[in-house]
Amino acid sequence: EVQLVESGGGLVQAGGSLRLSCAFSGSTFDDYAIGWFRQAPGKEREGVTCIMNNDRSTYYADAVKGRFTVTSDSAKNTVFLQMNSLKPEDTAVYYCGAGSSCFRLRLGARQVDSWGQGTQVTVSS
Repeated sequence: EVQLVESGGGLVQAGGSLRLSCAFSGSTFDDYAIGWFRQAPGKEREGVTCIMNNDRSTYYADAVKGRFTVTSDSAKNTVFLQMNSLKPEDTAVYYCGAGSSCFRLRLGARQVDSWGQGTQVTVSS
């Protein structure tokens, strides 16, 4: 059974940076795509980015292109999300989710097979 554990959230001022981590266990890391999703209060969970671990192909939502970078470390079974130039509208609980491909995960949160517990990111203006 796949297990995911996020870490690295916190409070940061607008324009600042944070790095989130998603530690993977319970199956073969390279067989999975890992997506980052976020959910703000009163809003639906939305996809932010995705990386396919076996070929490092990536996808980014328009709202974060040029500011967020997703990377994958197979030696550590961990996916990282580097978030730069943060804006107040980036405030949300961030979740990582595992699935079979970024093609599927791009379709939305319902395509995720396993979720982490989430980590809060708050960006003050």
